[in-house]
Amino acid sequence: MLGYYNKLSSEVYDMDKYIGRSFGDVEFYSDRLASCKGDILEPGVGTGRILIPLLERGLKVDGFDVSQEMLKICRNNCEKRGLNPKLFEGHMASFSIDTKYEAIVVPTGTFLLLHKREDSIKALKNFYNHLTNGGRIIMDISLQTDLSIDKVSTRTWESRNGDIITLETKVVEVDYINQYTISHNRYEKWANSELIQTELERFPLRWFGIEEFKMLLENMGFDDIVISADYKYGQYPTDSSEMITFEATVNKE
Repeated sequence: MLGYYNKLSSEVYDMDKYIGRSFGDVEFYSDRLASCKGDILEPGVGTGRILIPLLERGLKVDGFDVSQEMLKICRNNCEKRGLNPKLFEGHMASFSIDTKYEAIVVPTGTFLLLHKREDSIKALKNFYNHLTNGGRIIMDISLQTDLSIDKVSTRTWESRNGDIITLETKVVEVDYINQYTISHNRYEKWANSELIQTELERFPLRWFGIEEFKMLLENMGFDDIVISADYKYGQYPTDSSEMITFEATVNKE
């Protein structure tokens, strides 16, 4: 079975979404979490693009990821900045730790990598169970607007040592009933016109309707749900290209 976020794809992620780059999300999450006094958790922490700015603002943030390669890069990025957060390998649907968090954050649509509905539900229940009473979940989703089969796109990056990495992406499956796509990503690394490394990635991506996802959160027991578009708090989406953020509170009384 093909995995995702292995060595080459993690390297590209770190180059493309480097620490210090923001899409408006770093500022948004920093602002929404500014009042947190307790622990915060970021599932799918990746290379630390969101985690590190939050830590540098004095917030207490743990993180986990399913990808060992991502965690390796994240630890390195933290060490270079004198940071030593708790980082561990885990899956959103099955992680289990003793800590109860004041907030759990899943930025940039990472939650959509859980392409099976049952895994999405397990993960939301797991988040709920790991939050304190009154704790909050803040998470992004995006809508899928291009479902063309076999459409190919290509991108290229140059690493610091001059190596070239190319990425060819092709959607190979669209499941309209279960609401997900499967793409195949082919990474190639070239040095002096010679192919030195290649990697094939199976990349799943789920989609939800906006009100569908709100109902899921309500069914889990979340209250006070606020929907925001493109990191403008409380502004309901009006365009399918916008990033959609849900913020909801746990009320266990």
